[in-house]
Amino acid sequence: MLARLTKERVAAVLESIGWRYTVDDEGDIRGGWEYGSFFFLVDDEADALLCVRGYWRGRLGASEYARALELCNLWNADRLWPKTFVGRDDDGSLRLNAEHTVDHDPGVTDEQLAQHLRCAVGTSMAFFSTLNDAFPEAWARHLAQH
Repeated sequence: MLARLTKERVAAVLESIGWRYTVDDEGDIRGGWEYGSFFFLVDDEADALLCVRGYWRGRLGASEYARALELCNLWNADRLWPKTFVGRDDDGSLRLNAEHTVDHDPGVTDEQLAQHLRCAVGTSMAFFSTLNDAFPEAWARHLAQH
């Protein structure tokens, strides 16, 4: 029998890979890389769905919406993962996101979980690198602020 997916197993696999993470007040696992921040979310009801959701560190103004949407759509049309989309922050700025979700209902090995995490973060970072090139001014603003 395969072991059930749990937040504790995700944390243990992140540690085995050598990736640092934190756990927020709601129990969600978070990690950060050069171009993006990530949440490693486990479905609380069934312990079956693992969603790795990344946020590009750059921010865009509302006037960039059409271009950002087009880049996300092109990425989604050409690649299987991660799914990419444009969201809005409370202040109206645009946040570009990457997400990879897998159903582990039958269970999952540690090796499979590690592969999923590496795939989700690696492909999301490739998308974020594309955004850095497409929106160099936004990336430069981020770097100047941090």
